Amino acid sequence: MKTVHGLSLLVLTLALCACAQIGAKPWQRGTLARADMQLDADPIQTKLDEHIYFSKEASSGGRGFGGGGCGCN
Repeated sequence: MKTVHGLSLLVLTLALCACAQIGAKPWQRGTLARADMQLDADPIQTKLDEHIYFSKEASSGGRGFGGGGCGCN
C-alpha cells in the first residue's frame, strides 16, 4: 500500500511538472505575435484560395466553420 501511494505521488508530481511547461514564455510571445507568424499571414492569398475553392467545388465556408455547401450542416 505504501508503494502505491509513493507511485501515485510520483505520477502526480510528474504530471504537474509537465503541465508547467505548456504555453509560450513571455519573451516568445513577441515572436508569435508577428504578422508573418499568423496562420493567415497573407489575407489576399487566403481570399484568392477561398475563391478558387468556391469556384471549383461550388461551396463556401470550408475553412474552419460549418456550412461546407453540401447541406449537411
